Amino acid sequence: MTGRTDTTDVLVLGGAGVDTIIPVPELPLPYADSYMIDSGIRTRAGQTGDFVALGLARLGLRTHHVDLLGDDPEGDLVRALHQEHGIALTVLPQPAGTKRAVNLVGPDGRRLSLYDTSRAHPDDRFPEARLRALAAASRHVHVTITQPCAHALPVLRETGLPLSTDLHDWDGENPYHEPFAFAADVVFLSAAALTDPERTMRRIAERGRAGTVVATAGAEGALLLADGELTRVPVATPPAPVVDSNGAGDAFAAAFLYGRLSGEPPERCARYGAVAGAYACTVPATRADAIGRDELLRRASEPGR
Repeated sequence: MTGRTDTTDVLVLGGAGVDTIIPVPELPLPYADSYMIDSGIRTRAGQTGDFVALGLARLGLRTHHVDLLGDDPEGDLVRALHQEHGIALTVLPQPAGTKRAVNLVGPDGRRLSLYDTSRAHPDDRFPEARLRALAAASRHVHVTITQPCAHALPVLRETGLPLSTDLHDWDGENPYHEPFAFAADVVFLSAAALTDPERTMRRIAERGRAGTVVATAGAEGALLLADGELTRVPVATPPAPVVDSNGAGDAFAAAFLYGRLSGEPPERCARYGAVAGAYACTVPATRADAIGRDELLRRASEPGR
């Protein structure tokens, strides 16, 4: 990688879209003919790639996000979010429209997401020349698991750049996730659907390239597998009441990558991730926000937090 002139710390691939947030009295939601939503139903920009890019930018990393967007109101919201936060955005046309989802959010902050899969086409691709040019100006690439990112993995591996990905609530068996799991150097995932998180984490490391695998477990903290050694990462104390878990995993990944790109050891990176994830749980679902660098470093240094 000699001779590079990096203008971007992290290139975020995919995962741009909008969510419609619906507060509900409980989850699972019992069947009823209708519910009155007194707190309002709101649509805002912010899916997994957007949240990772926002988290990285708030921590002071030069961030560039690239994805397919429609020429539609949802796409306008995504563009406005990036402009507001000064995040570079490369938009490729998506005739099917911008990705969208509906999130049902319970009083305890849990959510149920309904994704509109019609906003994609099997033939969608990132133009190879554009992808190589963006990667050539970057130190690291974070690849979301949204379509068509899997098709970009061979090109990205050829660049020699370190890759990260988030498998979200993978069950350890769905073959869709495997190309991401085995191509990335750093793999994040949720332990929510795993019966044996350690077994799945070690399988990712043994079959793929990952030297670091992190499984987040909500209020139980996280598991960190780094260079073959498994350690438990304590949960961080949220700075305010927990109102929504949406984006917590993305915040964890962004803060972990901040630590990694700053030269911190994996355990310190995971501490950053725990603090950022806890902060994200205090942000209402109707907003897109992330912890700043000064607060992250301060809170990560506080004993017992």
